[in-house]
Amino acid sequence: MELKTVTENQQYCNSLTNYSRRKTIPVKIGDVVIGGDNPIVVQSMTTVDTMDTLGSIEQCIRMIDSGCELVRITAPSIKEAENLRQIKEGLRKRGYNTPLVADIHFTPNAAEVAAQIVEKVRVNPGNYADKKKFEVLEYTDASYQDELDRIRERFLPLVNICKANGTAMRIGTNHGSLSDRIMSRYGDTPLGMVESALEFLRICEAENYYDIVISMKSSNTQVMVQAYRLLVNKLNEGGFKPYPLHLGVTEAGDGEDGRVKSAVGIGALLEDGLGDTVRVSLTEDPEFESPVVKTLINRYVSRPVASGIEPMNNYPIDPFSYNKRVAVEVANFGGSNVPRVITDVSTVQLSIPKDLKCTGHFYLPELDKWKMNDQGCDYIYSGDSPVPFMLPNGLKEILNYKIWDQQEDKKNKFPALILTHLKDNLPLHEELNFLLVSAENIKEAIPFLNNELPIVLLLFANSQHQMQAIRRAIVSLINAKINLPVVPKVSYEDGDAEKTMLFSGTDVGGLLIDGIGDGILLGLDRLKLKDKPSMLEQVKLHNSVSFGVLQAARTRMSKTEYISCPSCGRTLFDLQETTAMIRKRTDHLKGVKIGIMGCIVNGPGEMADADYGYVGSGKGKITLYKGKEVMKRSVPSENAVDELIDIIKEDGQWIEPETADHE
Repeated sequence: MELKTVTENQQYCNSLTNYSRRKTIPVKIGDVVIGGDNPIVVQSMTTVDTMDTLGSIEQCIRMIDSGCELVRITAPSIKEAENLRQIKEGLRKRGYNTPLVADIHFTPNAAEVAAQIVEKVRVNPGNYADKKKFEVLEYTDASYQDELDRIRERFLPLVNICKANGTAMRIGTNHGSLSDRIMSRYGDTPLGMVESALEFLRICEAENYYDIVISMKSSNTQVMVQAYRLLVNKLNEGGFKPYPLHLGVTEAGDGEDGRVKSAVGIGALLEDGLGDTVRVSLTEDPEFESPVVKTLINRYVSRPVASGIEPMNNYPIDPFSYNKRVAVEVANFGGSNVPRVITDVSTVQLSIPKDLKCTGHFYLPELDKWKMNDQGCDYIYSGDSPVPFMLPNGLKEILNYKIWDQQEDKKNKFPALILTHLKDNLPLHEELNFLLVSAENIKEAIPFLNNELPIVLLLFANSQHQMQAIRRAIVSLINAKINLPVVPKVSYEDGDAEKTMLFSGTDVGGLLIDGIGDGILLGLDRLKLKDKPSMLEQVKLHNSVSFGVLQAARTRMSKTEYISCPSCGRTLFDLQETTAMIRKRTDHLKGVKIGIMGCIVNGPGEMADADYGYVGSGKGKITLYKGKEVMKRSVPSENAVDELIDIIKEDGQWIEPETADHE
């Protein structure tokens, strides 16, 4: 597939090579200002029932103490909206002046009440005064306009109340809850998401109301990133004011998966200077969300604007749709192959087969055989330290060229060259070679490259701007018509697990979202750790995160994906406990996507592209889905997981879990 060059009307950020925040209008929310020249604002959402006043106050305080600067609370009906006053007053009495946001989906009346109490309301255009019944509807231009007129009439009272009370608004489009009307005209697309928000924005601007923040959230990171970029483009193109952006990946999940997935979507946008407030939606207690956000955004506090990276006049990649960069096939890299995982073990000194467990490959001594889990890496990079035992079939070793050249068996090991080796025309492996080259030196390397060479580039950057530098180098390759596979290599000094998840998700995930990257390598070269146990743990983390980044970017599905909402006052069961229970029973179903939603608001729509769904429909009652089709209603919660598994079995997607004798 041909890659399209980005033209002037496809711009979405200030720079693709320097860190430059998009300039927006400032929006005041109580004592907090989003956008303008202000720092990125951290926010989160309560999970306690809104009618539990004391519980809500206590949870808000825990969230604020953890770094939350804006607290969102669900108001599904008028009674919850009215109770926001009690929560707000309780917080003020305790000395907390953090602004509150009312979360509204279906109920305009609740929004109108909340807008007179709290500092901001969030409305979802796909649900607010619009229709979502999963019906295929036909509209003429006239009937479509009639619907817009009806929406305007229903939405206008809220706009007027917000103006009168100095209340801000977030117009928050969710990919999974686009109305049937929008779906009929634009389909299930980023453009549909953008147009859904712009319809409401036009009503606001016609009334000279501008205290607005916009979001384009999805559980699919590719869709989410494309939608935000397209939104900025359409705001510029349509003459709208440059409104601040709220960034978030919906239903990211929990633990490592939730953090990596959030970083892939949010980080890709932050790198390009987009985003003025951020929420990470984890299926965990909300006080754990703000520290994750702060780790993500603190990278940019001291990052210099000027990167020293050569500017790009044209970006030869369409930023609004996914197209994989064309790469020739070299061994099992490039072509139609999935991205490969290379795990760095170069500083560990592997000595016995058991040491390889950290790479997803397990030696069973009693059977004298190897076993691999779903996160068994494809290659190990051992540098100057050859592995002293026979590797399992399917796992290949990469050695630095000088050490490789000393091996008796050169065929089953592969060399990692540097540019000097290539310039000196040293003998290559006939099947597969790796060239370690910095983004800064890519133009020096290009004259020595051609598409007939059996070479995969391991591309790294010495810049603080790792993602931009590697992206710029790949554009140089594209412009030179060098189609060799490229594996981004990123390294970090801090061995902190959460930083590793978030930073690699940002730096490599941001590239994969644009279709560039034929693998991933998280390097050990900058780490300060020395003792072997710590290094083995770091290798295990790197290996797991590598697979997580590929999955979160939707480029290689290697494990079960859980699209689980972060819980709120609407939730009808314990989401964390239920997610853990479902994960325990199903986490061996490679590539299957299961949505776990606490209520109908975050039900079939918000699950987006999940294969199966588990949705709270009443106290102790669960509705089960296959895609967006209801399979069973009002299933008692104690039987629901078994019934979900029965649906998966009937669909032919079930496999029995193996005994974990290698763990």
